[in-house]
Amino acid sequence: MFEMRPVGYVRSPYRETAEVPKGCGARHDAEGFIQILPEFEEGLLDVEGFSHLFVIWVFDRAEGFELTGTPPTDDRPHGVFSTRSPYRPNPLGLTVVRLLGRKGGRLRVSGLDMLDGTPVLDIKPYLTSVPEGELRRGWLGEAEARRQSRSSGLR
Repeated sequence: MFEMRPVGYVRSPYRETAEVPKGCGARHDAEGFIQILPEFEEGLLDVEGFSHLFVIWVFDRAEGFELTGTPPTDDRPHGVFSTRSPYRPNPLGLTVVRLLGRKGGRLRVSGLDMLDGTPVLDIKPYLTSVPEGELRRGWLGEAEARRQSRSSGLR
């Protein structure tokens, strides 16, 4: 077994899960802070040079897990490992945020999709080596196309 502990906590405008935007076209523009605990603040050295960060966090209010489920973006079930469901065998979340600034151990960010008080396990600079045009969106792209087709057929 292994043990993890938070390096900080999210300060977000979202108090309840229902407040977090979900579904096709959901925009994650919320601004807030990631407050790093004092004993880990030194680890932020040079973080300001990055425009975006990966934030690894815990779905600390989710209970249990489901291996399949129907996400809000589709009317068909999908495996948990092909969704962003909080009901996972290991309740880990991953979000890319834009770094707006830093003051000591406090990172001002945008793009939050976590609840206020969410424990943060790690932060890493966002880097990608996937060439443009090679990124696929799997079932989500198909669901968005179906939804677009239905809405354009209603006009």
